[in-house]
Amino acid sequence: MKRALPVLVLSVAGLIPVWRYAPSQDTTSTTEAAAPAPSVSSSAGPGGTTSTVVAGSAIDTEKGPVQVEVTFEGDRISSVRMLRQPDHPQTTAAVPKLIEETLRAQSADIDTVSGATVTSDGYKESLQAALDAKG
Repeated sequence: MKRALPVLVLSVAGLIPVWRYAPSQDTTSTTEAAAPAPSVSSSAGPGGTTSTVVAGSAIDTEKGPVQVEVTFEGDRISSVRMLRQPDHPQTTAAVPKLIEETLRAQSADIDTVSGATVTSDGYKESLQAALDAKG
């Protein structure tokens, strides 16, 4: 009898997260591109530097669509902007980290942000599409 009460309490405590689980509202789980090929536009900035803006493909994820826009100054990535992102707290916290990593690495070879794996994967895929479009 001394063991029955702790076993019962721990069993209920273990089942609470299962009862509270709420799946995401979007039931699709594919990560296929939802937009046409990435778009590229160029303009000459001050000092004769050429600025190229490339929008990556829109990637459908479990949490929602992800799409980035990359600005290049010559061959360097000067900025990254999210055109589309899931309305999710982990995504909001992850985006600045992903952009910072991209600017540091100057490529799509960046780490996934813990807690925002789905968004990170969509971000990297859209970023790689933009980098491929730039050439």
